[in-house]
Order: sequence, then C-alpha cells, then structure tokens
Amino acid sequence: MRQNLVAALRDGTDPWPGIVGFDETVVPQLERALLAGHDVVLLGERGQGKTRLLRTLALLLDEWTPVIAGSELGEHPYEPITPVSIRRAGELGDDLPVAWRHRSERYAEKLATPDTSVADLVGDVDPVKVAEGRSLGDPETIHFGLVPRAHRGIVAINELPDLAERIQVSLLNVMEERDIQVRGYTLRLPLDVLLVASANPEDYTNRGRIITPLKDRFGAEIRTHYPMELDDEVAVIEQEADLQARVPDFLVEILARFTRLLRESTSVDQRSGVSARFAVAGAETVAAAAVHRGAVLGEDDPVARPVDLATVVEVLRGKVEFESGEEGREFEILDHLLRRATADTARTRLAGIDLAPLVAAVEQGEPVITGERVTAKSLLDALPELPVLDTVAERLGASDSGSRAAAIELALEGLYLARRIAKDAGPRGAAVYS
Repeated sequence: MRQNLVAALRDGTDPWPGIVGFDETVVPQLERALLAGHDVVLLGERGQGKTRLLRTLALLLDEWTPVIAGSELGEHPYEPITPVSIRRAGELGDDLPVAWRHRSERYAEKLATPDTSVADLVGDVDPVKVAEGRSLGDPETIHFGLVPRAHRGIVAINELPDLAERIQVSLLNVMEERDIQVRGYTLRLPLDVLLVASANPEDYTNRGRIITPLKDRFGAEIRTHYPMELDDEVAVIEQEADLQARVPDFLVEILARFTRLLRESTSVDQRSGVSARFAVAGAETVAAAAVHRGAVLGEDDPVARPVDLATVVEVLRGKVEFESGEEGREFEILDHLLRRATADTARTRLAGIDLAPLVAAVEQGEPVITGERVTAKSLLDALPELPVLDTVAERLGASDSGSRAAAIELALEGLYLARRIAKDAGPRGAAVYS
C-alpha cells in the first residue's frame, strides 16, 4: 500500500476517487499515516464519509496478489504462516498450488454490533474439526475469525465504541505484536494486517467507548468533518443522489445551503450533526415529487421546481435532531431555514438582473399560480412574454419548458422572499403570487 500510494503521489494521480472536501484536511493526514504504516481510527459525526473513505483504501492494494490455493488466510506462497500451509509448502515445494486474489477480496468490514464475539474477530475451536478426529491440542482445529482471514489485507471496524470492552481487548495483540492467540493455544501468527476503524465522538458516552489501551495502539487518530465549502456540499449531492427526474443545479444549491444552515442553527442539536445523507435524501425527495407530479398531470419529462422543496421539510424532518427546548417548533425552524437558503440562492444566481418588469407584470396581470398540481406549461402560460424571463432562463441554463418554469419560479419565490410581491396559499397546496 505504501509503495502504491507513493507511486500515485509521484504520478499526480488521485488515489482517493469519490472523496470530496477532504483534500486539504483529512486526506493529507491519512496519507501520512499510511506512509508511516500506522493503524487508523477516523473520528467524526454521522454522514461525514468515514466508511466511504475506509473502503477507498482497498484501491491502494495491488490489484491481484498470489496466494496459496486453498489456504484459509490467503498466505503468500513464499511466506506460509499457518501449520497447514507450512506443512503443504514443505511437502510440495515448487508444486505448491497458487491462486490469485483480487484486492476487493482483501478488504474485510465489520459493523461493531453488541453481539460481536471474540470468535467472530479472532477465532475459536471448530467443533466440527474436533469431531472429525483431530485432538483439541491440534492447531488445525482452529476456525479463524475475520482479522486473521484478512491477512495481507485491510480490516475495517465501523462504530468501534459499540464493540464490548472485553471484545476490544482481543485486538490488542493484533495491533501491537501483529499476532493472535486463540483460547489456550500457543499458536502465534505473524499477521500482516492494516486495522482501521470509525467512531462517532458522541458514542463514547452514549453507547460505549474505545478502551484506553486500544486507543493508544492506533498510530493515527484523524478527525473528519462536513464539507467546508458550498461547492463541495453540492458535489457530494450530485455524486451520491440517485435522481429519478431532472433537478436543476440551483435547486441542488438550495438544498446544500439548507443543510449548511441547519448545521449552524442553535435550534439543532449539533452534537448529533446533520448528515450529508440529509442533503442527498432531500435531492432524491425533490426529484420524486417531480416524478409524482408528472405521473398525475401527464408530464412526459418532469423537472423539479422550487415548489417541490416543501416536500423536504415534510418527509425528512425525522433526520434532524433538535434541542430539547425547541419541541413543537420543528417545522417552523425547518421552513424558516429553507426560505433563507432559497433567498440566498435566488439573490446569488440572479444578481444583476432587473426583475422590475416581472414585478410589474405580476401586479398588473392575473395572479400566477404554481404548485404540485400545476404543470410547467400552465405556469408559463400564466405569464406574458417578457425579455426579463428570457434573461432569467439563460442565466439559470434553462433550455426547455420544464427547466424554464423552474427558473421563473425561482425568480418569483426570490421576489416574494425579498417582499416585492405577495404570496398566498391556494387550494390543494397551491401557491398564488400576486
């Protein structure tokens, strides 16, 4: 892994594909830890990409590596470590069968659940092998656990504090002496394993803790964080969201701003954090609202519009933890922050455009109605032909009727939030601009 990382750094290739927002903080620390040969624990709140980062480590392994065919631990043909493989290598010599293992098979991941046992991680005596006639003192009766089976690979333990303290003790030898001990056996295996783990700092008190001797054995403790820049937040949403309809980029920006405002709000429990999954799920929900409208109203190519943002508050309220004093005000807080995010995006995206002709058209003409029961065509037909609408559409990259309706709706909502036009609730969730 060290050699492959050094080669990637020299060649200028990115060894961390799909990792966004950590270029100047987490990634340099992780690279130094790997170059030093240290085991690593990632500390951070939920939804900060810890597991994604751990899984990316496997890309630093050689794509294929030789192993002794049939060996439980994937030992190198020149370096057998188990009694069985040592005996086979001695008997067969150059005829020892060799297989090739892909790097995806050399990454093992375990979620630290309370029912995890020492046998799961390290190993235990296999009663089936004993029943086959082997004596209890025979090392070949051992059934190896997850850690030794990851020999010459990576073991990742998610949510390490959830692991019972007596189970954490079983990892001490693995991390320091690089061997394992199973029950009363004197068998010692010189394992070549990188042990990495993730943990939420809050879990130290809520659900458990990492015992001090184990924490001391991790060579590197790296703090993760949420995206620091708005562009990184948007990039995470675009990368991770599985969208069933087109979602204009300005709507993705609103969701990114909304998520960042939640992380700054004193009404939200910041110890729990606001996961990046919130913004991703928000984008998927907005796209689903557009699909729903298209199915009901017969739109062939549905495009999400600002009116669909209301579904985020309704559907995802449970993904945010609020401070105890805010009980009963959850929807009010979410709605307020969503309006702020929308206003900030409209102001940024439409800066420099004189929207006075649109304000005059709304004041002098019929009210403009939008909502989940209003098609893009109906919205556009309610407005006169104005050059400023073409300017708005061009600024926001709207090239068809669906995206054009979404762009104009953003302008209308921005004018309402700037208190230049009125907005009232209509029947069946409609919004009436006047």
